[in-house]
Amino acid sequence: MQYDLEERTAKFGEQIILFCKTIQKNEITKSLINQIIRSATSIGANYMEANRGSSKRDFSNKISICLKESNETKHWLRMMAVALEEEKEKCRIFWKEAHELTLIFSTILKSCKKPKINE
Repeated sequence: MQYDLEERTAKFGEQIILFCKTIQKNEITKSLINQIIRSATSIGANYMEANRGSSKRDFSNKISICLKESNETKHWLRMMAVALEEEKEKCRIFWKEAHELTLIFSTILKSCKKPKINE
């Protein structure tokens, strides 16, 4: 089975959207929903851009954004779990996936930034 990170990040964004559609909107959750959808869907969008980057530097920059967005998504999931006690378990599952993506992008980024000789 081929590992497809583009598909994985797209599915993660889709799952977050579907989850957020089930949440009762109020003064607190409306802001959290907007933030979490923006960060979670940005992961896949930036990964797709990275794969079509014009240079190694462009690829590295987009992967760096993926890393930042996956970390940010973890933060918003934590806040969502506090705001919606009844959804804490779902948030935990999504947080674990965001954390795995963070680790993946961190590894990719490290492999892009090998030190040059004589630096």
